[in-house]
Amino acid sequence: MPRNTSPDNLLLHQEILLLALNDDQGTTEFGVSYSFAMGGAILAELFLNERIRLVKPKKNQLLELAGTTPLGEPILDGAMLKIRDAKRRSTPATWVSKLGSSKDLKHAVALSLVDRGILQEDVGRLLLIFKRKIYPERDPGPERRIIARLEKAIFSESRDVDPRTAILISLSNGTGLLKTCFDRKRLKERKDRIVELSSGELAGDAVRAAVRAAQAAAMAAITAATTVTVITS
Repeated sequence: MPRNTSPDNLLLHQEILLLALNDDQGTTEFGVSYSFAMGGAILAELFLNERIRLVKPKKNQLLELAGTTPLGEPILDGAMLKIRDAKRRSTPATWVSKLGSSKDLKHAVALSLVDRGILQEDVGRLLLIFKRKIYPERDPGPERRIIARLEKAIFSESRDVDPRTAILISLSNGTGLLKTCFDRKRLKERKDRIVELSSGELAGDAVRAAVRAAQAAAMAAITAATTVTVITS
């Protein structure tokens, strides 16, 4: 199984979806580009678990597999297979976009949280006509603990911030998720702190390169594909 230090043993893409979903309605919040955040989260998990690496043949850094042993998590193992079977190596930003736009990714991640009793699967209606799957929150505890982690990291001067939290902050800031968790004014007051955390400077040497690569990939894809305002701009 993937290496994990989160209190609820959740993976980054699971945490991203919990933050993106409206607790009661079970749908993603308006103005949040969660799909790119989940693509970046999947890539970050593969970096942190040493399944991918960056190579620089000429100009752009390209991504390739560094290990083929399955992690035992369907979404991550599926991403590894896509990278393995690709006709050519691509940039991390390209893979963030590809992974984030994978068909039924949201539902696959949501169902993994349904299995753990955190979300519940239901059917809602769009415009009172079209049926769609929704995933309202059943157990609010895990999301509350995620937000508490983010709050402690952002609104303190602690140097003891784990890499997963730094990655989550960068992904959440770049996709509008932070603004659904905290007051916009408070976030602006902590702009420099968010930049510091998002850069990976507080991470240990062993994972700093992976943190930076994952965040650079996510931000490149987000910048190219969305007009969401970033707090740190």
